[in-house]
Amino acid sequence: MKSIDIKGQIREGLGKKESKKLRNEGKVPCVLYGGEEPIHFFATTGDFRPLIYSPDVYLINLEINGEVHSAIMQDVQFHPVEEQILHVDFLKTTEEKPVKIEVPIKVTGYAKGMRSGGKLKVNLRRLRVKALAKDLPDVINVDITKLGLGDSVKVGELELENIEFLNSKSVPVVSIIITRAARAAMGTAAAGNDDEEEATEE
Repeated sequence: MKSIDIKGQIREGLGKKESKKLRNEGKVPCVLYGGEEPIHFFATTGDFRPLIYSPDVYLINLEINGEVHSAIMQDVQFHPVEEQILHVDFLKTTEEKPVKIEVPIKVTGYAKGMRSGGKLKVNLRRLRVKALAKDLPDVINVDITKLGLGDSVKVGELELENIEFLNSKSVPVVSIIITRAARAAMGTAAAGNDDEEEATEE
């Protein structure tokens, strides 16, 4: 999985007043969980742009007052009106403890059903997985090559080494939808077959 570096500093004071002051200075209040005690710190707003405004998921090298922690972003809160980051929660990762995180999917191939007029429908853009940090992929590839009209790939059909999928196994990740054009083509083909059978009988 891709990684990104973020530098932070320990917060001297906590509370709404101090948090508001940090935001006015272009900084984001943060908390790192997963250690013996939560670590309250802040980081510059600009450092979060490549992390938050991206479809990718990152492992984060979080440097707080010179000490580096491996972490993932667990939650981010935005202002309800303005596009302002209010608070970010991080979760510390270790080599031996699995983490739960959402990983984006990447559709590969060109479905047979699409050649017949079907349309690809992506039902899940990300999948929630559980794995050790070292085993987390950048993306989860979903091959649709063999899918015909009306077919789908369900979560339970996906297999990835050392990865546990947490979404319901019966949920379709991608589907090939039968469009009106495809139905019309199927109807025309069926009518043609009937005509051929009648001609044979005569």
